[in-house]
Amino acid sequence: MNLKGWINILFKEKTGNLYIQLFRYAFSGGTAFILDTGLMVLLKEVFQVHYLVAATVGFIVGLTYTYLLSINWIFDERRLKNKWNELLIFTIIGIFGIGLTLFFMKFFTDILLSHYVLSKVLTTIIVSLWNFAAKKLLLFTKK
Repeated sequence: MNLKGWINILFKEKTGNLYIQLFRYAFSGGTAFILDTGLMVLLKEVFQVHYLVAATVGFIVGLTYTYLLSINWIFDERRLKNKWNELLIFTIIGIFGIGLTLFFMKFFTDILLSHYVLSKVLTTIIVSLWNFAAKKLLLFTKK
């Protein structure tokens, strides 16, 4: 297959292929992280917004961005008809993911590894898999 064919498969065509969905989820998560963090830094450094407010705004924008990508690009099925309920569950999964992030960062850094960067890498892998599986199973499969 040529490069154009791979680009169509990975980036354009809707698909139920789990591996392509995982790739797209990782891609969207990476770009959401850049958007979330970039907005937080912009608000804090340029507009002098309190860092917790800036972090909250960044989180909301990042969450909205990943939700829109999830419903329009990553997943090909939707379980719920009511989009507000879907967004609420999506948000709850994200908040639970934040809790898991804090737990694993603390566990890996303080108990197991003693290095926060390595802890962040392992934590990101675990939490990303949790988020993908929860969203796929609860929101983006057939009933």
